Amino acid sequence: MPEIVIPYGRQSIDSNDIAAVVAVLESDFLTQGPIIGQFEQKIADLCEARFAIAVNSATSALHIACLALGLGPGKRLWTIPNTFVATANCARYCGADVDFVDVDPQTYTISVSALTDKLEIADRQGALPNIVVGVDFAGQPCDWAALAALKARYGFALIDDASHALGARYNDRPVGSLPGVDISIFSFHPVKIIATGEGGMAVTNNPDLADRLAMLRTHGITKASDAFEAENDGDWYYEQQSLGYNYRMTELQAGLGCSQLARLPLFLKRRRELAARYDQLLADLPVLRPFQSVSSLSSWHLYVIQVDDDVRKAVFDGLREAGIGVQVHYIPVHLQPYYRQLGFKAGDYPVAEAYYSKAISLPLYPDLTDAQQDYVVAALRTLLAKDA
Repeated sequence: MPEIVIPYGRQSIDSNDIAAVVAVLESDFLTQGPIIGQFEQKIADLCEARFAIAVNSATSALHIACLALGLGPGKRLWTIPNTFVATANCARYCGADVDFVDVDPQTYTISVSALTDKLEIADRQGALPNIVVGVDFAGQPCDWAALAALKARYGFALIDDASHALGARYNDRPVGSLPGVDISIFSFHPVKIIATGEGGMAVTNNPDLADRLAMLRTHGITKASDAFEAENDGDWYYEQQSLGYNYRMTELQAGLGCSQLARLPLFLKRRRELAARYDQLLADLPVLRPFQSVSSLSSWHLYVIQVDDDVRKAVFDGLREAGIGVQVHYIPVHLQPYYRQLGFKAGDYPVAEAYYSKAISLPLYPDLTDAQQDYVVAALRTLLAKDA
């Protein structure tokens, strides 16, 4: 196995980040302390949202978002195949059914036309979804205005899986508080826009949803005396009012997150510079470069090119042999063995499948240098010439 010198993504950690974690280690709290609230407020402010609820992963955030919106057995969630499996799995955790909607052939986010057609059929059959999850793939926001209009017509709840999209904007508004979206989800995995190790956030403008999310992440427990169902026995008293989970974020993660947020503008600026530079460097090569909608500003979590499917594996393997840790995002979820067992099969979502057969994610992260990017493009150029 060749040594990977240039990964497709990685965290950027500086001395301030280290100092922030050390400060937490030297404090009175390693968990359930004041830094988590500070991190939540910073994310809420960034998103221009009212509430942010920190958890230990974006997967956990997706799970409790579905629960807070009432998803359960006999109910339905729709999302896209072109995403990480967690976006669909969150419904299965709730005992709900999952179905998929094909993707737009330019953005590879949810296809509004495919969703519209599927909703019309489901409406006639009495089988409308309870929740639709849009995915801001690679940092490119979905067409949220169109999705909100469909929500108003058909009555489903709307979740934004914005795991790729911290700092992205749609119609000049920050992702995280877009009209029509009930809950937005962010990821702080090391390859994402900011890192907390693992970690996630659920963001909402709805106070009732915020309360439910906060309870669900902590065993279904509340310490709010005005919400107690029985008599308050004293200052120690709390109540478990629902079945929740231990999905709490630690103070260590929140401290790192607060420090990382201070550099978010620099991270986004560098990602956008690198994406624009890729656009220029790849302009004469036989690759399809990412499309960006004029209505949005991507956070550029990923830079995905497409090559002919008959050379994709050779190009991928050749780049790996050159020490370049390219990746493929994503194997369509419906083709995973678990979902095939539920009845899905190849050919169900042809746009997502065609995209997958050609996609390669090139390295993109703030500490990637121009020289490293030049090396990636030169290696790619050589491999494409060899296969021409």
